[in-house]
Amino acid sequence: MFTTVLIANRGEIACRAIRTLKRLGVTSVAVYSDADRNAPHVAEADEAVRLPGESPADTYLQGEKIIAAAKATGAQAIHPGYGFLSENAEFAAAVQAAGIVWIGPSPEAITAMGSKVAAKARLAEAGVPMLTNLTPDQVSDSDFPVLVKASAGGGGRGMRVVRTRAELQENLETAEREAKSAFGDGTVFCERYLERGRHIEVQVMADSQGTVWAVGERECSIQRRHQKVLEEAPSPLVERHPAMRTALYEAAANAAKAIGYTGAGTVEFLATDAGEFFFLEVNTRLQVEHPVTEATTGLDLVGLQFDVAAGLPLPSAEPPATRGWAIEARLYAEDPANDWRPAAGTVHRFEVPGVVSEFSGPDRPGIRLDSALAPAGSVVEVFYDPMLAKVIGFAPTRAQALAITEAALRKAVIHGITTNRDLLVRILADADFKAGDFATDFLTGDRLERLAAPLLDEAELAEAASAAGAVLDRRGAAASPLPHVAPGWRNLGSRTLVPEFRTADEREFRADGGQVATVDDDGVRARVAVERDGIRRTVAVTAYPGDRTVVEVETARGAATLTLVDPLPSADAAAAAGSLLAPMPGVITRIGSQEGDSVTAGQPVLWMEAMKMEHAISAPADGVITTIAVEVGQNIDAGAVVAVLEDTE
Repeated sequence: MFTTVLIANRGEIACRAIRTLKRLGVTSVAVYSDADRNAPHVAEADEAVRLPGESPADTYLQGEKIIAAAKATGAQAIHPGYGFLSENAEFAAAVQAAGIVWIGPSPEAITAMGSKVAAKARLAEAGVPMLTNLTPDQVSDSDFPVLVKASAGGGGRGMRVVRTRAELQENLETAEREAKSAFGDGTVFCERYLERGRHIEVQVMADSQGTVWAVGERECSIQRRHQKVLEEAPSPLVERHPAMRTALYEAAANAAKAIGYTGAGTVEFLATDAGEFFFLEVNTRLQVEHPVTEATTGLDLVGLQFDVAAGLPLPSAEPPATRGWAIEARLYAEDPANDWRPAAGTVHRFEVPGVVSEFSGPDRPGIRLDSALAPAGSVVEVFYDPMLAKVIGFAPTRAQALAITEAALRKAVIHGITTNRDLLVRILADADFKAGDFATDFLTGDRLERLAAPLLDEAELAEAASAAGAVLDRRGAAASPLPHVAPGWRNLGSRTLVPEFRTADEREFRADGGQVATVDDDGVRARVAVERDGIRRTVAVTAYPGDRTVVEVETARGAATLTLVDPLPSADAAAAAGSLLAPMPGVITRIGSQEGDSVTAGQPVLWMEAMKMEHAISAPADGVITTIAVEVGQNIDAGAVVAVLEDTE
C-alpha cells in the first residue's frame, strides 16, 4: 500500500478520499486554488499545495502543476476523484510517465471510452445493446426527438434534447460550446431520444488479475438538464423486472472486459418501462452517486480503488450481496423555480439531522452525509459545480429510506444561500415517485412548477413573518430595518410601523399572521411560539448580526428566507427601467442582439457561463435594445446591468 497519496480534486470527493486515506494510515495531500484556500478539504488533508489562480482552467485542470505537487510532496499515487482530469487519458499517461501510480483505469481504457462515438462502436462488438448513432447531417425528420450529446464528456454538459429540425442547428452550436469549454473537445453526435427513458447504471470494479465485479445497479432517472438530482440503489424498475438485473450485470461486465478495465467504473444504460435497455456510456472513474452502492453493499469503493491500484486482487471472486435500500439527494446551490439559476455566496450555517456517518457506510439505518461545507462560514464560489452536499438515507426498505431522507432535508438548517432543498423534499414526498413511476422527464412542465414551489404555504409564511417580526422588534431592529431609515421613523404619527417581509418568489407578508406567545432569544437564533386558530407552533428565527434585513425561519413543515421590505427604498438601489441584470456572477459567452435590434418577450439577448453551465439572459418584454453594456469574455458580478431594453408598450 502507498504511504502518500495526492487527491487531484476539491470539494466533497476530495474529503471523501481523504477520509479513507486516514482510515488506512496513509498521508493525504490536497491541492487547492486561491478560491479554495480555506476549504474543508485543505484543512482535512495532512499536506496541501497551492495552485495559483481561481478558475478550473488555471488550477484543477493544470496537470503539470498537479504532477509537480505530487513530486514535491513525495506522493506515490494520484487519485483524480471525478470531474476535472479524472477521465483525461493524457493526464493519466503523464502521471504514469512521471513514475507515479494512477488510481484509475489505464490511459488506453480511458481513451477507448473517452469518445462516446468510438466506445459505442467497440462495445457493440462485445454484444452490449445499443441505440444507433447519428451524425447531425444524418438526422431525418422521422428521427425527432433526438438527443445531442458531447462525445468527450458527461454530467449533462454538451447535451440537448431537440424536437424539431428548426431547433437542431442552434442546439448543436450550444452543445459544442459547452463541450469545448468543459472537456476541451467540441465533438457532438445525435441519438434517438426516449421520452420515457429510465437511467440505470451498474457499478463495476475490476482488478489486474482478471476479476470483474458487477457490484450493483443504481437508478438515476431524476435529473435536471441531464444532470442527476436523486439516485437510489437498487433500482425500482429493475426490482419489477428481476431478469433484467442478470442481463444488466452481464452487459456491464462484458463492457469492462472488452476494454481490459481495472479499478472502479460505471456502465450506464437507458432503459424503457418494459425492461429493455441500451448502452449510454462508460464512466471511467468513481461516480458522484457511489455512496448508495457503498450503503447497500458495505464496501468502501475508494478503498478498493487504492487496493487495485497497488496491485492487490479483489477480496473474492464475487461481490457481496446487497441489503436494504439507499437514496442519495444532491443538494445544489441553485433555484429550480428560476430556470435552475445557480447561486453563490456564504453559507452561514449548515446542519443536517439524523446523521449516523460521514463519507462512509452507513452500517446502520440513518443518514450519511458527504459534504464539503463547514458547519458555518463556507463560501460557495462561481467557478465550480454548484453541488454542496449529498444527503444519503439508508434503511431496510425503500419507503423507510425515502422517509428518513425527506425528514432530514426538511429539517436541515441551510442559511445564507439559495438551494434546491424544497424541490428535493417535494420529490421524495411525491406519490408518483414513491410508486416508482418516473422517468428522465420527471422534472419538466407542470410537475416541475409544482415540485419547485416553496414548502411553506401562505398561512405558514404569514406565521413565519409574525415570528420574524417579533424577534426583530424585541431586538429593536424592526423600527430601523435599514441604515438609511432613521430610528423611530413612523409612517403615521399614531401608529407603529409593522414590518413586512418578502419571500424569494417576491410574495410579501406583514408581521401579523399569528399571535406570538413567547420568544427565547440568544441574540442570533430565537425560538418563537406562534399561535393561530388555537394551535401553537414553534418557529426558529435566525438573523445574523452582519445583515439585519435577511431572516432565516425554520418550521416543522419547512424553511424560508425572508427579506425585510424597505419602507423607504433608496433611489440609488434601483436600476434604470428596462435594465437586464446578470442573475449571478459569471463570464459573458455570447451576445445575440445588437443595439437597435427589436426583440420579443422571452427572446435571449445574451448568454453567460457560471458554475460550468451556459445561461441565457432574455428580454422581459417586447422592445428595442438601446444599450449593450458588456462584451464577450467579460467577467461580471451578480446584478450588473448587461443591456437596456426600451419597452415598446
